[in-house]
Amino acid sequence: MRKTVNGIFILALMTTAGCSSKSAVTSTESTGGSTSSESSALSSPALPSTPTGYGFDKYQTGPLGDVFFDFDSSTLGTEAQGQLKQNSEWLGSNTAKGVLIEGHCDSRGTAEYNLALGERRAATAKEYLVKLGVATSRLESVSYGEERPFDSARNDEAWAKNRRAHFVIK
Repeated sequence: MRKTVNGIFILALMTTAGCSSKSAVTSTESTGGSTSSESSALSSPALPSTPTGYGFDKYQTGPLGDVFFDFDSSTLGTEAQGQLKQNSEWLGSNTAKGVLIEGHCDSRGTAEYNLALGERRAATAKEYLVKLGVATSRLESVSYGEERPFDSARNDEAWAKNRRAHFVIK
């Protein structure tokens, strides 16, 4: 009974957390990018890059790349938007495939907060792919919060790797 109540609470929390009307995409067309004061406001390290696909290390191989987020954010930066454009191109060429978008967080924050943040990250990636022309019916999302870290170390580099939306081909 307690698990059911906790499950309902978490579901309600994730539902209300995802109801923001603000766009989670950082526009680079109108301003030409962010100012140096904006980029230096966060003291997080540089995000891992995914120029050739699926992940950010030699053990992750495949056609879809992860997108990474700043600390406590579900806003897509320029690199994340570029990776999602590459992912949408692959999905456009492989129309029989569906994708599960997993939202992940680093280990800071409560489990409930991180589940909600992971859901927002997955939803942001999904919304952007839909804007790029991928059918909603081909996309599912789930949040794992901090429960499935890529890197279990407790430092800035590991936390940056764990703040991501990960794509699993179905």
